[in-house]
Amino acid sequence: MTEMEQLSQLCERLGAPPAQAAAMAAQLLKRADQLALERNRPREETLGHLLRLLVQGRAGEVPADFPATQPPTAASVAPAPPISSSR
Repeated sequence: MTEMEQLSQLCERLGAPPAQAAAMAAQLLKRADQLALERNRPREETLGHLLRLLVQGRAGEVPADFPATQPPTAASVAPAPPISSSR
C-alpha cells in the first residue's frame, strides 16, 4: 500500500468521504514536503507534525502553539448589498 493510500485510508477513518480523503492525503504530502524544505527537517518529522494536527483538529482540540484568534466583530464585517427586486 502506498503512502498516499495509507493517508487516504486514515482520512476516511477520521470521517472524510473517499474523494475528500484522497484530496486531503495529497495536500498533507505536499505540505509535508514544503515544510521539510522550509524548515530543513526530515519529511517524516513534518508529516508526523501535520498528522498530529489533523487528529487534534478532528477531536476539536486547539494545539497550544496556535495563536488565539477572535471572531470578526460586526464593525469589521461589511454589510451585504441590498437585494434589488426585478418584478
